[in-house]
Amino acid sequence: MSTDRLSNLLSSVKNASMAGRSSFETAYFKQGKEVLELLKSARLLEDIKVFKSEDTGFKGLRVDLVVGGEGVVRRLEVERLSKPGHRVYASYKEFLRVKAGLGVLVVSTSRGMLSGEEAKKRKLGGELICKVYFD
Repeated sequence: MSTDRLSNLLSSVKNASMAGRSSFETAYFKQGKEVLELLKSARLLEDIKVFKSEDTGFKGLRVDLVVGGEGVVRRLEVERLSKPGHRVYASYKEFLRVKAGLGVLVVSTSRGMLSGEEAKKRKLGGELICKVYFD
């Protein structure tokens, strides 16, 4: 049985924002950290910290969500585009802006995980991972 760790991570982000939680913890994996760093650079996440439990040796990620005015967590919408059973690839010419530039398209390219805007500037196509934006 295989699990799609990236889908689990994206579901955790969406569920935590819908529940109004300001942060959550998840298991560490390199691809997940790259996606979260991309979302942080797009200002969709507040902070990401890698931690390691001393007693169990568990390596994880602590993700802090963006808190708006009056302490309310801003709701994120996450849409997974490419799935293990149905991969979606596109040329840089086919990339569209997410919510008129207010969201981010995550693309896995030969140069690593990039936002749709950055991949378009570098003229790199690739696998469309997800799109994330504030609701």
